[in-house]
Amino acid sequence: MIYKVSYVVLGGKHPGAIRNQNEAPKVGDRVRLGRAHFQVVEVSELIPPREDFQFLHVTLRPWSKNSPDTPST
Repeated sequence: MIYKVSYVVLGGKHPGAIRNQNEAPKVGDRVRLGRAHFQVVEVSELIPPREDFQFLHVTLRPWSKNSPDTPST
């Protein structure tokens, strides 16, 4: 399965990204976009999977060494 993932960063200070991935991101995962690190706070399916593709929308928040391991809701 190929996951087409749209990453959106909370706060609008980073443009986000669209990536093809072999694994689906999960809440709590850490993601690197360029030089910046983020934590996944939400994963939503955009449309049902088709053939070998699944389209996902992922919301990120900035991550640092002082960030908690689990996102706050």
